[in-house]
Amino acid sequence: MLRRVFNSLVEATLQSQTETVIYPNPFAKPETVPFGWLSSVAPCFPISGSSIGVLTEPQQFYNAIKEGCALAKRRIVLASLYLGTGHLEKKLVETVLNNEEFKSGNLKVNVLLDYMRGSRFENNSRTMLQPLLQTNNQNCRVSLYHTPVFRGVLRRITPNRWNELCGLQHMKLYIFDDTLVISGANLSNDYFTNRQDRYFVIKDKRLCDFYCGLVKKVQKFSLKMDEFNKVGLCEEWEQLPYEGSKSEFIERAGDIVENYLHETKDERNIHKEQGFDTWIFPLVQMGQLGIEQDSQITDKILSEAPRNSTLCVATGYFNLTNQYMNTLIEQTEANCNILMAHPKANGFLGAKGPAGGIPYAYSLIAKKFQQEFEKYRQADRIRLFEYLRDRWTYHGKGLWYYPHKSEHPCLTLIGSPNFGERSVKRDLETQLAIVTENAELRKNFHQECQRLYKFGIPADTQREVPKWVHAFVFLFRNYF
Repeated sequence: MLRRVFNSLVEATLQSQTETVIYPNPFAKPETVPFGWLSSVAPCFPISGSSIGVLTEPQQFYNAIKEGCALAKRRIVLASLYLGTGHLEKKLVETVLNNEEFKSGNLKVNVLLDYMRGSRFENNSRTMLQPLLQTNNQNCRVSLYHTPVFRGVLRRITPNRWNELCGLQHMKLYIFDDTLVISGANLSNDYFTNRQDRYFVIKDKRLCDFYCGLVKKVQKFSLKMDEFNKVGLCEEWEQLPYEGSKSEFIERAGDIVENYLHETKDERNIHKEQGFDTWIFPLVQMGQLGIEQDSQITDKILSEAPRNSTLCVATGYFNLTNQYMNTLIEQTEANCNILMAHPKANGFLGAKGPAGGIPYAYSLIAKKFQQEFEKYRQADRIRLFEYLRDRWTYHGKGLWYYPHKSEHPCLTLIGSPNFGERSVKRDLETQLAIVTENAELRKNFHQECQRLYKFGIPADTQREVPKWVHAFVFLFRNYF
């Protein structure tokens, strides 16, 4: 299988790299720290740091999406888990409908959501998007990714919400002409009001072209919706994801994405271009399809952060993979501050049934991680914090790397992965590794990180956890 070859090549490249310059730019001043190897394992998009804007509040995120829907002239691409059904979400759909270029047929709208989440309840993402298809189905395409794992009897008897455990479309990409808004936030009311996430606005045609291409590749093997809210196969695909041979579906779909990543890596390996001070590396993870690029590179970044440097790692749901935990304890030499959601800032708090215990499941996992790094005498280097803000929930994720004696980070990871079990093994994910020597952008990275951590309090890993949650974590940790 081609992707096995590609994954092994990436792994071999990562293992062979030693410390190199952090900046792929050969004209930049040398600084002997890791990460220069990124340009050999992922597509590289050099840009000016002034082309990247860092948003900090949900309302700014909403305004950026709404403005993009209003002003786009050629293309709108929305890849998310789902679209909500509230007033703010309806405004977004209306904004697209009122866009003069959409009315005239010059604007193409492309939407990729998850089938399970997008189909939940009678009023759902599909019914919200139906007016776009009814107005102009020639210039609008709505696709719904359905995991090939969820099939058979399981598919017939599993209720809504629980059917999402098997795997989701989780990428968060919002493209308007040549502007990308990348985030971990979904298109729904909470993420527009009081659910804290991260949001970058990047103006670069080549990067937008890359992600438009990736979305189209995923749409090939996703279900296609029509103006009557019926779903069926894409014209280029012959097999429903929940019927026929699962292994054949996975192999063909994985090869489509892997071929695309391989081709674009070769085409976009242009890190030696002059006149740029920032380099963007798109990372993709689709564990169920055999795509492991992001997890391999993330693990390498964690392991190579040198002594006296600092890593700030954020995740809305603390469920780091065993691999990441082992790397942080046994290989990472940098100081590491980890920010997670306090149970009161977890979106699952108060949910009905077992889902209501998920916030405490994350606390239990954090406690076991703390016990492990304390056993290896790493407590002076690894610290855990919980985000707690009155009437807010927390969904932010990513990483900031601070070199030794530097006040500002020179690398950040921004996107959809939570560094957890399902991000690595089950969902479709993407994030950007951004390396910069632009002083103003590094300052913006730092200010963003500080804004999040100012709501971080030392984690309480001794809080009481219901006994049944212990069994829940043991049995289902890989699913949340």
